[in-house]
Amino acid sequence: MHLHILVAVVSVVAILTSLGKASAQERPYCETSCGNVNITFPFGSGPGCYHGPEFLVTCDRTHSEGPTLFLRASEISITNLSISTGEIEVTSYVAHDCYDSNGLRDENTSNDPSFTLMYFQVSTKNRFVAIGCDTDAYILGLSGGEYYGTGCMSVCDNNSGITNGSCSGVGCCEVKIPEGMGAFNLSLGSFFNHTNILKFNPCSHAFVVNQEYNHFNFSSTNLIDFGSIEKMPMLLDWAIGNETCDIASKDTQNFLCKGNSECDQKYAGSGYRCRCLEGYQGNPYIKDSCTNINECLDRNHVCLHKCVDTVGNYTCSCRRGYSGDGRKDGSGCTVKQSLVIMIAVCSLIAFILLLILVTWVYVGVKKHKVMMLREKFFKQNGGIMLQQRISKDGGSHDRFRLFTMKDLNKATDNYDESKIIGKGGYGTVYKGILSDNKIVAIKKSKLLDQTKTQIEQFINEVVILSQINHRNVVKLIGCCLEAEIPLLVYEFIPNGTLSDHIHEESKSVAVTWDIRLRIATETAGALSYLHYAASVPIVHRDIKTNNILLDDSYVAKVADFGASKLIPVDQIELETLVRGTLGYLDPEYLQTSQLTDKSDVYSFGVVLVELITGQKALNFDRPEEERSLAKYFLSSLKNGRLFQVLDQHLQLKELPNEIIQVSRIAERCLRVKGDERPTMKEVATELEGIMASVIQKHPWVQSIENEEEGEHLLQQSANYYAFTDRGSGSSSTFDSMSKQITLPAASGR
Repeated sequence: MHLHILVAVVSVVAILTSLGKASAQERPYCETSCGNVNITFPFGSGPGCYHGPEFLVTCDRTHSEGPTLFLRASEISITNLSISTGEIEVTSYVAHDCYDSNGLRDENTSNDPSFTLMYFQVSTKNRFVAIGCDTDAYILGLSGGEYYGTGCMSVCDNNSGITNGSCSGVGCCEVKIPEGMGAFNLSLGSFFNHTNILKFNPCSHAFVVNQEYNHFNFSSTNLIDFGSIEKMPMLLDWAIGNETCDIASKDTQNFLCKGNSECDQKYAGSGYRCRCLEGYQGNPYIKDSCTNINECLDRNHVCLHKCVDTVGNYTCSCRRGYSGDGRKDGSGCTVKQSLVIMIAVCSLIAFILLLILVTWVYVGVKKHKVMMLREKFFKQNGGIMLQQRISKDGGSHDRFRLFTMKDLNKATDNYDESKIIGKGGYGTVYKGILSDNKIVAIKKSKLLDQTKTQIEQFINEVVILSQINHRNVVKLIGCCLEAEIPLLVYEFIPNGTLSDHIHEESKSVAVTWDIRLRIATETAGALSYLHYAASVPIVHRDIKTNNILLDDSYVAKVADFGASKLIPVDQIELETLVRGTLGYLDPEYLQTSQLTDKSDVYSFGVVLVELITGQKALNFDRPEEERSLAKYFLSSLKNGRLFQVLDQHLQLKELPNEIIQVSRIAERCLRVKGDERPTMKEVATELEGIMASVIQKHPWVQSIENEEEGEHLLQQSANYYAFTDRGSGSSSTFDSMSKQITLPAASGR
């Protein structure tokens, strides 16, 4: 609703703009300031003082906060106006979303403000910021007549993990503003209506703020006291008209860049901007306002001898006792006396020799410091402990290597950006070539807790992962502990991620259903191995299509163990800080923070649904009821619409029995309660059985078995449970699912 109003307002503004511009210039009677804000042409507050209607400003000298400058006749107040940068700083409203002790939204303190800029655009120097521990925030707006939007979310159970000054997702999140946005609306939602965090965070807040000058610095106190803040500073970009320099300059009468002013060809936005010629300063939008700068007087020159100011420039000359042409760098001036020249040459030679000596000593000391620092990091990161563990493990050192920083710097060309093959929440992955020409993937993590316990746990995980030998798990080759943050070296998988092959138009057609079924079976087998066959059970904790790599033969390789946890054999579950990827995250784990192997089962269920539907796990471009793929798939399955949600790239004319069977497995994996989900061993066994039946058939023959059951699935939803998990005997699977919060689609209202 808000966006339709914004479209109408912008359309009216466009009509007004077409009526023409005033050929105004600054007059002696024009206001030059309002409070602490200077008013400079093309802006103005009276007839003949501004260039066009978009540059009209109004000064309210009776305002309760003192003289306040407003943009045109709106409620948008201006706090700073810059001619040189083409920006103005204004105030924008803050969105609030508050709840009472009953979990009801407080309409008196909650709002969803909108902002219509009229002619100007929101600068990309701003950031969209959301505050709260139960917060789902969006900004939707118009750019070039089209809708654009972005947003972020923040969920936390308490404020103990919040870091002041860090708006990184815990208690506070921020995103960049889409370019060219001319009008927008802020929207706030809550997942749990702040029910469990009401004492320290009863409200969520969202706003657009100018972060170029650090106008906002997050603090944990903002969770309780930000409700009184109504406005925040925001930057707007402005320019003259909507034509480029080349087109606008043809209208010599109305073109503003005249005299010692030129049109800024570097400006790439809508309209044009003026700037004074080099060597001049002033207001470039007023004819003859750009005046000569005396570089010699301002000491803004490079003359080594004598500076002589000229119009728009300056020249250098030799001072008394010197001769030459007096070039700007002073190289044209020479001393007349030969004895002085000889002394100068000798002094220069002595200085060069001294400089070489000092440089040699400096390089030696620096090299020694680097070696000492690397040795310090090696010990700090548990290098000695790892060496001892490897030596005790008979022969494991033949498979696992400890690399030096020199090895990995050479392999990655000093971590050149062209070597980056992936970025994620836990680090950056580089492609490297070792000295033996072996191609590897080198992961540079972001964070590592440096406590003794965490280092011991890290070493333990490295040793265990290095011993994993499964064809469908990316092999850990070695690590480097000489950096502040350890680097891990894995085997290189050349064919990209499963996500690329499902969601990219050019690749998805080649990934047939048989290939997808094999990938699912291999992935399930790898996870079953990690859960049950590893020396210590490993929960991956971030299973998703981006973390399943494919080789040239489409063989699946489970990768990225940055979020993984080792669960001791005597423990069923482990309490941890919730980590994972939205859309794949186990809802039971999200609510209880109790990590079990069933959390991987839920994430794998989402991967199965992606393989079947070809859709992303979370997509804000879809309608609200379809944003969460897991929830949408279960609803479609319940209502007998499985065929309608199949990936069109599979090019199936009927519903194969294998897809029906895999859909049943996905439904069981996606159950809200972990106890009702199968184990990965059971899932792997069932998929292997399905795969075996497919192999026995000709690949070009569509499965027609159980045709009546497939037809029943497409057309009859009432008897759906006849072919779901018959062993469970439950009839409330989807009822319980519909009551769960599926992030981030919940509105909280």
